[in-house]
Formats: sequence, C-alpha cells, structure tokens
Amino acid sequence: MTDTALDARFSHPDAKAATWADTQNVLEGAQLSWICTVRADGRPHLTPLVAVWLDETLYFSTGPDEQKAVNLRGNPHVVLLTGCAQWEEGLDVAAEGDAVQVSDEALLTRLAQAWASKWDGQWQWTVRDGHFRPAEGGGP
Repeated sequence: MTDTALDARFSHPDAKAATWADTQNVLEGAQLSWICTVRADGRPHLTPLVAVWLDETLYFSTGPDEQKAVNLRGNPHVVLLTGCAQWEEGLDVAAEGDAVQVSDEALLTRLAQAWASKWDGQWQWTVRDGHFRPAEGGGP
C-alpha cells in the first residue's frame, strides 16, 4: 500500500488527502501522463507519455536516446503527473520516485500486454534481449 499526502502548508485546513484507492484508479485509468526528469545542467525536462500500472507499480518506457532516458542515466529521480486538469472536480496525481530499468523478460512480457490493452491495442511491443521492441506494424 502506498500513502497519499497533502502538504498542510499549501492546503486548506479542512482538506483531506485522496484515498489510495481513488489515487490508484487515476493511475490505472490515465491515458496520458507527464514525466519530469532533470537534465545534466539542472534544468527540468517535462514530456508526455503513456504509463501503465501493474502490481502496485507505475511503469513507463523510453528509448535509450530520448531526452528522458539521457536524464535518467544521470539522475533517477522523477515526478509523474496525471489527472483531469480541472480546478473544481476530478483528481490530479503527482507520483514521485526513482526510475529503475526493468530487464526481466517475464515482467516485460506482462507489461507489453498491459500496454497493448491500454489504448485498445495501439501500443504493441515485443520483448527481446531484456528490452521492448516495436511489434511489426503495431508500435507506438
């Protein structure tokens, strides 16, 4: 179980943190998220991506030459943001943590299946040598 929290310095005194179940629903259902990494010179880098929630863990993918991958090699700290972007309704989520590369082929295969179901099959991956590869005719 993961905790949700509000910073009392910036919250209304009567505000309550969202439940973990509500937060998890947002993470599972989000079609699009934003990830913030840090460049070598300290500048932030923010980019959209499709993340999946599997086994109480949030996963995203990146190619080795993409800016977020370059940034993560020097600093694994990330913030992933998602939600509805509405002031009066919905739930926006900011998840902070460290990115860890996954190479276990059994887990990658399960993740490929999760991505395939995320957007009605538009994200298709195969797994080879501990990495995702675009499926023939179906990669993002």
